[in-house]
Amino acid sequence: MQVSVESTSALERRMTVGVPVERIETEVNKRLQQTARRAKVPGFRPGKVPMSVIRQRYEDAARQEALGDLIQATFYEAVVEQKLNPAGAPAVEPKSFEKGKALEYVATFEVFPEFQVSGFDTIAIERLEADVADSDVDNMLDILRKQNTRFEAVERAAENGDQLNIDFVGKIDGEAFAGGSAKGTQLVLGSGRMIPGFEDALVGAKAGEERVINPVFPEDYQNLDLAGKTAEFTVTVNSVSAPQLPELNDEFFALFGIKEGGLEGFRAEVRKNMERELRQAIKSKVKNQVMDGLLAANPVEVPKALIGNEVDRLRVQAVQQFGGNIKPDQLPAELFEEQAKRRVVLGLIVAEVVKQFELKPDEARVRELIEEMASAYQEPEQVVAWYYKNDQQMNEVRSVVLEEQVVDTVLQKANVTDKAVSYEDAVKPAEAPKAD
Repeated sequence: MQVSVESTSALERRMTVGVPVERIETEVNKRLQQTARRAKVPGFRPGKVPMSVIRQRYEDAARQEALGDLIQATFYEAVVEQKLNPAGAPAVEPKSFEKGKALEYVATFEVFPEFQVSGFDTIAIERLEADVADSDVDNMLDILRKQNTRFEAVERAAENGDQLNIDFVGKIDGEAFAGGSAKGTQLVLGSGRMIPGFEDALVGAKAGEERVINPVFPEDYQNLDLAGKTAEFTVTVNSVSAPQLPELNDEFFALFGIKEGGLEGFRAEVRKNMERELRQAIKSKVKNQVMDGLLAANPVEVPKALIGNEVDRLRVQAVQQFGGNIKPDQLPAELFEEQAKRRVVLGLIVAEVVKQFELKPDEARVRELIEEMASAYQEPEQVVAWYYKNDQQMNEVRSVVLEEQVVDTVLQKANVTDKAVSYEDAVKPAEAPKAD
C-alpha cells in the first residue's frame, strides 16, 4: 500500500492511497467464494455452481463491495501509519477504480490540532469568599414565606401586592383586538405581568367596580400591530384579595419535608441548603474565569467537522428544550456556531491539560461529590448506592471531578486574588460582559 500526505491548510490533510491489485483481487475472490456457498442458480445444486457462473453473475457486485470495504480499511491503516488523528469522516475521491488495476483514491479530512496548553501565569482569577450569616437565613425564610403566600378576600380598595380577579375587554380605535380580552384572570398588582400602566390604573379599585383605563403598548412590543398604540380596556373587578404570609410553624415546615426540630431544625436545614448553594456558586464562578482564561491564553484553530457536530447537538437540545413542530436541521446553524466553537475549543484544551499533567479522577472526590448531591434528598444512602450501580452516571460524575481537578491545576499556576463578599453577592449570577 502506497500512501502520501499533503497539508492543504493548518488542519486539513489530503491523503492519496494506492492499494495493490493483488489485494483487491484477493478480497473480490473471497466474496465470490462466500457467494458460491449460498447462491441459488437454476440448474445447479446449492454449493455446486461453477465459479465461472458465479463470477459472471456476481463479480460486479462483489467488486464494488470489496472496493468499498478496502477504502474504509486502508484509510484507517494509512492514518495509523502516518500518525494522523482524523477529526471527522473523510471525503473520498476515487482516482483509479478500473478492473485489473490498482485502486487509488484521495481522502480529504481534518485532523485534531496539536498544541501545548500554556499561559497559566497570565490568567487572573478573583475567588470569592463568603459565609451564610443569620441575617441571610432570615432573608431566605422571608423569601420562602412570600413564595407560599395565600390570598384572602377583603372588602377594602386594592393596593399594590393584592390579587385581583378581573374580566377585561380591550379595544384600539373602538375595535377589539386579538388577545385583548379575558374573563376570571388572576392579577397581582405590581407584578409587572401586564403592559405598563394597566396595573397602576387598578390601584384603589374595589370588588364590583368597573374601570375604563388607557394604557399604552410599549414601542418594542412583540406584536408590531399594537406597538406604541393607546388601548382602551374596560375592566371589571370581581374580587380583591390581600396577601397572607404563612406562619413559621410545623405546617409550613412540612411543606419542605421537615417534620421534626421545629423552627431551629428548619433554620438548620435552610442554612445547609444555602451553604451548598454558596459553595456551588463560588466554584462555578471560579471555573468560568478559569475557562475564559484558558481560552484567551490558548487560541486554538479547531476542525470545522467538530464544530458542525456540536452545532447539531445544540440544535437537538434546543428542540428538546423548547419543543414545537420543528426539526433540528431547520434551525439556522449560525445561531449555535459561537457557542459550539467555544465548547469544542474548551473540550480540546481541557483534554490537553489532563494529558499534560497526567490527571486521573480522584475517587475520594468522586465519592464526596456524590454524597453532596445525595444530601439534597430525603434518603441520601439510597441515592449514593444508585450512583455506584450505574456506570453511565459514575462516568459523568468522574468527568465532573476531572474537570474540577483541571481547574485546581490552573489555580495553582494562575494569579488568584481572594475577595470577601456577602452571601447575596456571592450567589447572584455573574454579569455578562458588556459589548464594545
